[in-house]
Amino acid sequence: MFKLLLVTVLLGLAAADNIDKDAEIRSLQNDPADAEGNFAYGFDSTNGIAVQESGNPAGVSGVAQWVSPEGVKIDLSYTADQDGYHPAGAHLPTPPPIPEYVLRAIEYIRTHPSKEEIASNKPQFG
Repeated sequence: MFKLLLVTVLLGLAAADNIDKDAEIRSLQNDPADAEGNFAYGFDSTNGIAVQESGNPAGVSGVAQWVSPEGVKIDLSYTADQDGYHPAGAHLPTPPPIPEYVLRAIEYIRTHPSKEEIASNKPQFG
């Protein structure tokens, strides 16, 4: 266990060496929450990181931009509300399409209810 911890720490230190330690904030906006809970903040730094976020108790939305270690510009937008966190960006993985045979099977099941479903939907006379 100690070896795993040591390797993790060493990898973290090696990765931290690539951080731009001379980056500075170019602009900063920080509107603290008002009486209703509305807030907004954002910043832009010299190393290409930019963040904007605003929200209220019902939800939050924002955007973030940065350049990956491989030199790819990343644009992330997101919302968070009672239904969860919803990120969007071209860099995020997407699920493969549902195969046609699965879609046909789902449609067949939907249009051909089981005997139990049919029996439970019969009107009860009494």
